[in-house]
Amino acid sequence: PATCQWNHLAPLKGADLAKAYATALETLSRQPGLIGTIFARARNNIEEPAHLNRLVRLIEAETWSAFGADVKGGLYEGLLERTASDVKTGAGQYFTPRPVIEACVEVVAPRPGQTVCDPACGTGGFLLAAYAHMRQHGGAMDRRAERRMREEAFTGYDIVPGVARLAAMNLYLHGLGTGAATPIHRADALLADPGKRWDVILTNPPFGRKQSVRVFTGDGEAETEREDYERPDFGVTTGNKQLNFMQHIMTVLAPNGTAAVVLPDNVLFEGGAGERIRRKLLEQFDFHTLLRLPTGIFYRQGVKANVLFFEARPRRTEPWTEALWVYDLRTNKRFTLKERPLRGADMAEFTALARLSDRASRREVEGVERWKCFPYAELAARERLDLNLSWLREEGATDPASLPPPAEIAASIAEELETALTRFRAVAARLG
Repeated sequence: PATCQWNHLAPLKGADLAKAYATALETLSRQPGLIGTIFARARNNIEEPAHLNRLVRLIEAETWSAFGADVKGGLYEGLLERTASDVKTGAGQYFTPRPVIEACVEVVAPRPGQTVCDPACGTGGFLLAAYAHMRQHGGAMDRRAERRMREEAFTGYDIVPGVARLAAMNLYLHGLGTGAATPIHRADALLADPGKRWDVILTNPPFGRKQSVRVFTGDGEAETEREDYERPDFGVTTGNKQLNFMQHIMTVLAPNGTAAVVLPDNVLFEGGAGERIRRKLLEQFDFHTLLRLPTGIFYRQGVKANVLFFEARPRRTEPWTEALWVYDLRTNKRFTLKERPLRGADMAEFTALARLSDRASRREVEGVERWKCFPYAELAARERLDLNLSWLREEGATDPASLPPPAEIAASIAEELETALTRFRAVAARLG
């Protein structure tokens, strides 16, 4: 709309500028497609008109058209990362470490022509990494194919309005999306089967036991916690958010599609619903690779997580998983967010061993103790189908200098207690 364009706002000053800016934000928030997503619930929080005027002058002085999408996108991602590093804002919960994202994308290697989805996209890191990989390794494409890739290949969902807005803007500044359509949807991906299927799923569902949902009431809007999801395509009803994301991914992954999913340890060993979902994963999908991530790499302390790599397969009587290859990047590894952050070089050995294009030639390598193969028969024989696999010995565990920081130990204990409490409640419920 004309009243929302820069040449309408730039000449104004003082109260006239503040009023026009507030009106423009409200107007843009009601627009369809990408614009409405980016400006959803946007408000003017700059109270002093003089400060707003100064900001307009600073922006006016730059020639933004001189910057390409890579530069503008890189600047915006830098701002997002700085925000995430501020623990007081809690924004870090939406951030997956970049080396983990890049390793997942390098192993899966999405190709032009494939569709990619992240059902818990945060600020869009997985989608952008997949796009960059396609551009770098996809070879020459005609303009029509490139446009189709930028406008149709990528889809992201996030339940938090502010985060969906950041993701939409992030992708737009990198050249993804159009004014008429946005690749990012502000929605709870777990509510229903969307009916669409994607060739590649790359995601890090939010940590925690329950899913935050917003409920509209007569007084406006309130946030609550959803206990479970009743979906006909879910084989199990559970209040575990990560297990529900696993079931959702199993539904929306296209035949022969590939998924890389970051999930906490409890998904690998929880009984009941967890065991049933793991059995389905081993039997109806080809669950071929597991990366045990180190602690200290997430903004939330004490998180023990893994990346599960699997492919969708048609139904058959024999299990599709013949062997699970596990890379242990956790045992005897110490990382922190600031003093010793995880870097791409730390993931290099895993990506070299685990590339899906080289799966047929996989083997255990002499001298590489972190890479181990577990045949299906061995997995199926484990009690409760526990896939929390570990074979390396933790060295110097009694040496205080080798222990994780106290905050990480405390968070880990709290996580274990929450898991134990959930199990006891399930037992109590069964006992009536």
